[in-house]
Amino acid sequence: MPIAEDPEPRPSEGRNPDGADPSGAGGKDPFDELVLDDEFVKGATVKEQAARTRMLAAQWKHTPPVDPGGRRSVNDGPGRAKRFGRKPKPAAADPWGNPVPRRRLEWRTPLYVLLTITVLLAALNLDSLKFWYSTHFGYASDHPAAASAVPTVAPETARPTAAPPTLDPQQPTVDHPWAGSPAEGWPSSVDAFAPAQAPGPIGVFDAEQVAAQVKLVKDYLAAANLDPKVVAGGTPDAALAMLDREEQDNARAALTKPSSESDPTAWFSRFDPRDAIPVSDTVKMQGLITVEGDGDKGVLVHTDFTYVYALRPGPEAGKRAASPKPATPRPSAPQPPAGDGGGPKPAGWTVPAADVAGDTWTTRTIVRRVDTFRFYDPARYRVNPKKLVFSKTQSDAGNSACDINDGYYHPQFDQFATRPPGSTAEPTGPATDPYDRTKDLADNQDCGRISRN
Repeated sequence: MPIAEDPEPRPSEGRNPDGADPSGAGGKDPFDELVLDDEFVKGATVKEQAARTRMLAAQWKHTPPVDPGGRRSVNDGPGRAKRFGRKPKPAAADPWGNPVPRRRLEWRTPLYVLLTITVLLAALNLDSLKFWYSTHFGYASDHPAAASAVPTVAPETARPTAAPPTLDPQQPTVDHPWAGSPAEGWPSSVDAFAPAQAPGPIGVFDAEQVAAQVKLVKDYLAAANLDPKVVAGGTPDAALAMLDREEQDNARAALTKPSSESDPTAWFSRFDPRDAIPVSDTVKMQGLITVEGDGDKGVLVHTDFTYVYALRPGPEAGKRAASPKPATPRPSAPQPPAGDGGGPKPAGWTVPAADVAGDTWTTRTIVRRVDTFRFYDPARYRVNPKKLVFSKTQSDAGNSACDINDGYYHPQFDQFATRPPGSTAEPTGPATDPYDRTKDLADNQDCGRISRN
């Protein structure tokens, strides 16, 4: 575009020192008669550039503009060579020489199609999907889905009026032993339980003595039913030491020579390590403690607890399922002398089972114990007020062989469910819910079946 030159300089209007007028215009301004109207502007043959155009032109004389990385021009030359010696393909260009960008493959489309098909298949077969998830991932207590499905259950403060709700059936595994059990949200320590009402002075005992008696009962329940060594088949030394002399003698005799009339499982929760091994030290429990006077200036502490044990198969679980009687008799151990604080030691035939994979099927045994402990007036009876005496005891075990009385519980695993025809170990009685705590335990209990595990 042509650039307009500056106009001729104006005359000096006779301002020379000698007063002469060099322009010869006689002091008249040559632009006085110029009219800048639309006709003059449209008829101009030379136009002046904009200020920004002149500024950029002056700047680019010294600093040429830099390509910001947009579309390349055919005059830019070849692009940067790719790695590994591969020659770049020539870029396609339009008729004006501008490169045409290649169309990239859209990877999101096939992904969306695959996700849509997966969701549709899952919706059509929801039950199978839930079973697959429970067997592979389960619903353990530390799992987010389990936290919403099985909330934490507080200790009982009164006898419940309904059984726990039934959950979706799930196969428990080593990684998730509480899957499908209402006990998953139950407490796992007897310390979580306290009497329904804070005990005050009862009979000849003041409030502090009654509180000490309740603590002694709770310590015994933990030593007899929650101690990992005892549950794994060990001798309940700590629990035996808390019993009164007569009660301790009876328990030691049962441990030494168990029978159907005197089975140690009436006192202690123990499993034969050849059959069943605890998955962990955790035992779920639910129950109630109440305290009252015995009418003879003494104290009665009532306990009603349900214990749930998670177990994996022992090294001989399959053989025991086919032949419910023990393969070898349990060797008896002599009763230790009084005062040594010990009892029969674990049998020497025990062979520890190797660790198993986390998806190995497990099972649960549910034991309910209803015990009443009596604390006599020491002024009227020759008793040790710091030892326990049973006033009444009852127990019932769900998922344990009925015709083996060797001092251990023997649960049945689903993977070893086959039993010989006519075996009395097969439960044949009515089906009962082992988690239902609304009813009292029957005095004469048959070998029945459980409705859920």
